[in-house]
Amino acid sequence: MSRIGKKPIPLPTGVRIEIALGQVEVTGPRGTLAMPLHSAIQVRQEDGTVLVSPVSDNREQQALQGLMRTLIANMVVGVSQGFQKSLELVGVGYRAQQSGQDVVLQVGHSHQDVVRPLSGITLQVEGTNRVNVRGADKQVVGEMAAQIRRIRPPNRYSGKGVRYVGELVRLKPGKAAAKGR
Repeated sequence: MSRIGKKPIPLPTGVRIEIALGQVEVTGPRGTLAMPLHSAIQVRQEDGTVLVSPVSDNREQQALQGLMRTLIANMVVGVSQGFQKSLELVGVGYRAQQSGQDVVLQVGHSHQDVVRPLSGITLQVEGTNRVNVRGADKQVVGEMAAQIRRIRPPNRYSGKGVRYVGELVRLKPGKAAAKGR
């Protein structure tokens, strides 16, 4: 049996969950998230918690139980607290500026890169070299952060580029190290 799937999901105050017609909808102070429910999984609400269980006990349905439980738990956290990913710009002259809802990046290209947020996402510039991506849907927050990082990924030799805060970039030795000098 799935250990993660067996754990009940606590519902914080102000969060409502509706289970109907093969869909789970979670509503909270930060918005509403909906997800289709797999036919092999049953979801029920009992005294302030949500329980996820498989229809039968085969291995595939146990795996789906853990997956669906985690996705529903992420929806509950998203509508109550939200998710955030932070990126930092490392390099001489690399900077970010807020322009309405958009963010303008100067990361060594011949042009400025304008980043428009996906729906349900807010972008905020902190200082001149940090961009915070916030939203209720964990998957969309991660996708938006990955799109920003893809503009100028960290260079393996110098370390310059856009990286996640706390990301460790292992630098490769240059040509001089290869010759043994």
